[in-house]
Amino acid sequence: MASAAAAESSESGSGLSSSQLMKDEFFCNEEGCPKQASPIRGSGSRNTSPSGRVGSRNTSPSRQKVVKTKPRGLDEETVATFGKAFHPDVQMEDSIWAMLPEDLLNEILARVPPFMIFRLRSVCKRWNSILQDNSFLKFHSEVPSHGPCLLTFWKNTQTPQCSVFSLPLKTWYRIPFSFLPQWVFWLVGSSGGLVCFSGLDGLIFKALVCNPLTQTWRMLPSMHYNQQRQLIMVVDQTDKSFKVIATSDIYGDKSLPTEVYDSVIDKWTVHQIMPAVNLCSSKMAYCDSRLYLETLSPLGLMMYRLDTGYWEHIPAKFPRSLLDGYLVAGTLKRLFLVGRIGLYSTLQSMRIWELDHAKITWVEISRMPPKYFRALLRLSAERFECFGQDNLICFTSWNQGKGLIYDVDKKVWSWIAGCALQSYNSQVCFYEPRFDTSVS
Repeated sequence: MASAAAAESSESGSGLSSSQLMKDEFFCNEEGCPKQASPIRGSGSRNTSPSGRVGSRNTSPSRQKVVKTKPRGLDEETVATFGKAFHPDVQMEDSIWAMLPEDLLNEILARVPPFMIFRLRSVCKRWNSILQDNSFLKFHSEVPSHGPCLLTFWKNTQTPQCSVFSLPLKTWYRIPFSFLPQWVFWLVGSSGGLVCFSGLDGLIFKALVCNPLTQTWRMLPSMHYNQQRQLIMVVDQTDKSFKVIATSDIYGDKSLPTEVYDSVIDKWTVHQIMPAVNLCSSKMAYCDSRLYLETLSPLGLMMYRLDTGYWEHIPAKFPRSLLDGYLVAGTLKRLFLVGRIGLYSTLQSMRIWELDHAKITWVEISRMPPKYFRALLRLSAERFECFGQDNLICFTSWNQGKGLIYDVDKKVWSWIAGCALQSYNSQVCFYEPRFDTSVS
């Protein structure tokens, strides 16, 4: 795998230029690729013809009851998960491609799944420089999104490793992350095609934002209060700018003010200190320009308004017997709470609530079916992670190495076909691959 050195002395960098990226740097991990299942065809089936058994009843096709079956080992949810299976492109003559107008060609290429663009760049010099073509980037920004992906990040012997699982294509793609500095350790999150990381460079807490597809990154300037903080990143889709919000210290120091980084002005601004609360989780959710955290004392939520820079308490009491809860942001103003209910392992269940902003109460909207719950969490104390994007909620179990998706709008549960978590210490988030989102 090719790698490139990042100049840590600069505030932004690019580990690999677009012309240096080779087609084999984004490849399918064959062990993670799903295999097409086919019905089992046994050669030792018994003879059911009329002449095969003396005195048996007629089982000819004219009278035999037809029973429709499906391939063994598949269920309806798995078969119908996230679109149709991918089929190879039909070959077309070179002369036809050569006559296509440039605008039409860019529009066609803009609709190709982003991970496959790198395979097409070896066709000719023109296609090899496509990522610097403003016309292609314009078309790419106007076409519908490729669809949800899962980005997994982990460090193996101090070397950053990253794989992306495409839910529509049901395929793993390895992304070289050697362009990032060595101090990168924590995956903060992803938004609008950008991914945010943080880490400790010696005793200095740092953060950066990168675009994994273009292999470009941008170091954020130091905060006013340089301590290890809880971070969350949001991207404005209209002007492609982004903000990073730094809340309280991860060790519970409540005296630190909230700081917000704005990519437009390239600096941190200091805002209100979060009121003294007892946080019950470090997980945060951002929706409708508001940041939410769970609190035990006072019970409910703390909400930070990005437009005003102030915190306020929302007295939304949690459901009874809630063992662990995750806040998950949906589309628009939708805010979900996901957690286990029950004191004993045999009585536990996973449920999903939505916040009624008018009544300030949690309303249950779904329960995980028992067969999924038992397969995902076999032990009552087993660890799981939960995160969401666009009304999709993903559950991952490190011990079982499984991924489960719930579509809030369609009310459908489905296993992530072909998805096997890379490592027990992997950090996972939703990711939208985009070429047109810049870190500058």
